[in-house]
Amino acid sequence: MSKQRGLVLTALLLVMTVTVFFAVFGAPDDGKVTGIWPVGLATGSLIVAGRRWVPYLLVLIPLVAVVTIAAGGRPVEVAAGYALGTALEVWLIWRLLTRNGRVQPVLHTDEDMRLFFGATALGASVTFVVAFATSWIFDWGTPWLVGLALATAHLASQLTLLPFFARLQDHPAVAPVGERLVQWALILTLTPLVFYPHHFPSVVFAVIPLLGWGALRNTQWEALVQLLVVLGIAIVLTTYGYGPIARVPETFGMPVDSRGVVLSTFAIDCAMVVIPLMLTVGQQLANARSAAAERDKVSNIVNSATGVAIIGTDSEGRITLFNPGAERLLGYDLEDVLGRTTAMFHSPAAIADKARELGVPNDYVHVARALAMPEAAGGDVRFRTKSGEERTHSITLTRMTDERGRVTGYVSTSEDVTERVRAQRAAEEALEAEREAVERLRQVDQVKDAFVSSVSHELRTPITSITGYLEMLREGEFGDLNSAQTDAVRRVSDNSTRLLSLIDDLLTLSRVQDDGIARSDRVFDLREVVRGGHDVVAPAWSARPLDVVLDLPPDPVPFFGDRDRIERVFVNLIGNAVKFTPDGGEVGIRLDVGEETAVVEVRDTGIGIPSSEVGRLFSRFFRSSNAQKQAIPGSGLGLSIAKAVVEKHGGTIEVDSVVDEGTAFRVTVPIVV
Repeated sequence: MSKQRGLVLTALLLVMTVTVFFAVFGAPDDGKVTGIWPVGLATGSLIVAGRRWVPYLLVLIPLVAVVTIAAGGRPVEVAAGYALGTALEVWLIWRLLTRNGRVQPVLHTDEDMRLFFGATALGASVTFVVAFATSWIFDWGTPWLVGLALATAHLASQLTLLPFFARLQDHPAVAPVGERLVQWALILTLTPLVFYPHHFPSVVFAVIPLLGWGALRNTQWEALVQLLVVLGIAIVLTTYGYGPIARVPETFGMPVDSRGVVLSTFAIDCAMVVIPLMLTVGQQLANARSAAAERDKVSNIVNSATGVAIIGTDSEGRITLFNPGAERLLGYDLEDVLGRTTAMFHSPAAIADKARELGVPNDYVHVARALAMPEAAGGDVRFRTKSGEERTHSITLTRMTDERGRVTGYVSTSEDVTERVRAQRAAEEALEAEREAVERLRQVDQVKDAFVSSVSHELRTPITSITGYLEMLREGEFGDLNSAQTDAVRRVSDNSTRLLSLIDDLLTLSRVQDDGIARSDRVFDLREVVRGGHDVVAPAWSARPLDVVLDLPPDPVPFFGDRDRIERVFVNLIGNAVKFTPDGGEVGIRLDVGEETAVVEVRDTGIGIPSSEVGRLFSRFFRSSNAQKQAIPGSGLGLSIAKAVVEKHGGTIEVDSVVDEGTAFRVTVPIVV
């Protein structure tokens, strides 16, 4: 415990002890209970001391109670019973309000007030039970009256004193200094006047409006002090026999302890008026400050949003808010539009276009209601500026309602998106033109493909005939040829065969792309197809110093597809590898099998392909610049055919290449599991 807190606690205990003596010795001699015992100070001492010192105070407080109550003429056993009830009450209220010493009591909200009243009422109920039991066990007075007298006295003390130990709302007084001085003057004069006369009709109720006035207009601390002063005057005058409450037992023939019950009830009534009123005022002031801060925040946001037009209206659509952004975008000043309807910003044509788009009647009210629907947020509306120019705004219109769901106004936020709309329209027009161009190119491509296919068909028959006659010439069907004639026939035959191969490639590619090729799918061993491609190309390297390695797995690799077409793929890939690899190079063919796919890799150490050309490698008739520089023959159709066939079989083909280092093709196809 800090030194300052220790001094406060010591002073608090001394004040409690002194007031205890006044309460005990001021009680009627023939009464069975004490006066209004300052039990609120006892609870406050536990709050000030902290959790660690609570056990010691729970011993000290009942000890002080036993000593003072016994010294006031009550039997020791009765004093002990009263002290036990006091200790239990103090501990229970402290535990409830501080959550077992973890927090300081708070009186800010209605929930705090309910906890405060509930805890003090529960504590007073404990006192009633203990006092009732003490009176009944020791035959000391009437049990119910003893319990009622002590319970009301303790409740009055807790309600009056305990708020001083809680965290209150810190707000300035609403009343000016002059008004507060008048309040104090009335309290200090009127309170003694109503509690002094014996025979004058009781007007103690006149004090309660004064306390309510103070609770509404003063700080919370000042309102509590005024309550304490009024009750202090009432207790002192009643103790000395003055006032209407002091004469209650004589006037109405009631037990002497009834005087304390009436006085305590008056104190409870005053506290029940002051505490709720002062908390209500505190909450209202806090809410007002919060609302003002929120209003200022929103106002700053609205005024700083110079790129957004924010317009607020009442429920009839009359403008009440027009931010600087709206002034900048629309050209109007606030004075020009205040009180007018927002229909002034839209031309009849703009309303008609928006009504047609939303599917509502062609009038401003129906369009505005449709725009206020959540699904219409962010729609485009044409606004007319002060100069008469129409600008397109992206608008969100929000309906404002009160707590009962009634419409109180509308708020619209909008941005000028005219340039964006124009750019979007231009982009759409360009895109449409591009679509038309692509469609025309597609049609041209179709015509070209049809032409190539038709020409290929027409060329194949005469070329086949030429090849046949050349074969007959070479075999001497038309007489013997000399060496020069034989060489010429061989050259013509080789070129005819090459031309026929080119025609076959064109026809095959056209059929594969048009899905017009007749496939003969069946299950076969993929190893045999790879080996077949290897064997077909083998004559091309048999007379060259090339290292060609074929690596196949030992087990069959079942594959479902067109055997001839798949073999054509590997003939093309292996043939390219051999063709583009110089003497002394290496060519590797490897088949790897996974769980659901097989990968055939054809790798070479040839001339390679520039990285800028890899993306066009599978295009028809494309030949790399390296191949053209070195005058390596080829049609540029083999890889196109390979890619088309592989994709028709649900596979993929990939390529990696580095110039002067080599190229690797990987064909991945699904296998039969």
